[in-house]
Amino acid sequence: MPKRGKNYLESAKLIDRAKLYDVDEAIELVQKTSKTKFDSTVELAIRLGVDSRHADQQVRGTTVLPHGTGKSKKVLVVAKADKVKEALEAGADYAGGEEYIEKIQKENWLDFDVLIATPDMMGVVGKIGRLLGPKGLMPNPKSGTVTFEVANAVKETKAGKIEYRVDKASIINVPIGKVSFGTEKLKDNFMTIMSAIIKAKPAAAKGRYLRSVTLSTTMGPGIRLNGQKLMEIK
Repeated sequence: MPKRGKNYLESAKLIDRAKLYDVDEAIELVQKTSKTKFDSTVELAIRLGVDSRHADQQVRGTTVLPHGTGKSKKVLVVAKADKVKEALEAGADYAGGEEYIEKIQKENWLDFDVLIATPDMMGVVGKIGRLLGPKGLMPNPKSGTVTFEVANAVKETKAGKIEYRVDKASIINVPIGKVSFGTEKLKDNFMTIMSAIIKAKPAAAKGRYLRSVTLSTTMGPGIRLNGQKLMEIK
């Protein structure tokens, strides 16, 4: 077991490890247990009752958090002339064509958080798939980052669009905001992402879908929620 710091141990005393908390209690508690000097991110971890090795049990999608994540995302759009102008007008940080692919290739330039590409540019983007893939930057139609509707994609990303995806251990990890957001905004974001994940339940999933649901902050202890009650979220 790693040695825990004083602040972590103090925060852990506030949590009943044997209890499954309701949403309101958990969100209040996750703010109280944040002891960092900086504005901590509130993280949601969900272990699902799916076998992620099977294609018919994949859980993946996107949703726009009503209050964003608290982090401004840098957006690169790779497109042709008319769409480049559209992307920049919508608020993209960078937009262009093959020159950006060359910049990434030659300079290992990755000063962006999200890459959006039009379908007619995916052949070019695919050349650097080995660089983008491991960093989670490869555009994908399922996440809405391969589209001709670049203005809408840029605006949604800037507004707080996040992608959720089950990993090999059948766990989804997503941020739901910052501690400074306060209870109401954190709850709005939490309910939005939980609703999306519940609606994304695969028909092939058997048994209990939400095996565990945990909220925590940067360097803070986990707070377990009542998954059965959360399944009632619409």
